[in-house]
Amino acid sequence: MMQIPPLPLASIEAVRPVFLIIMGIFLMVIAWRLSKIATGWAARMIVAGALLLGFGYAIVMPLYEAGVIERYAPGRTHYHGTAATALAWQAVKLLSMNCGWLFFGLGVALHAKLLSAPAPRRATNPSTFVSNESAA
Repeated sequence: MMQIPPLPLASIEAVRPVFLIIMGIFLMVIAWRLSKIATGWAARMIVAGALLLGFGYAIVMPLYEAGVIERYAPGRTHYHGTAATALAWQAVKLLSMNCGWLFFGLGVALHAKLLSAPAPRRATNPSTFVSNESAA
């Protein structure tokens, strides 16, 4: 019986960068479509968050998965580049992903009017109410 060798393209490690790129592009497309119906700061926050997430998911994360960018580890002493470069890329990744989700979430919450102030109550005319003392 003939055995077929496993294809390296079918492994999870090989497919993960492609998935991340597709996810980043998909997030940007969804945000673009959502921002067309949103107004004001909601649309701006959605687009800003999607751009940061698109950069993080479509560029930075696949480079990490491919091994082009070295991962930063606090106890590690040897890097192919410098520790400062690894730390800088770690900061870029953390800022783009965390700020991206924060802005995107705030934009969606603004669009859904979850963070809007309640409508002010209208003042009623006191002369239309009959007090208990005058009715007796």
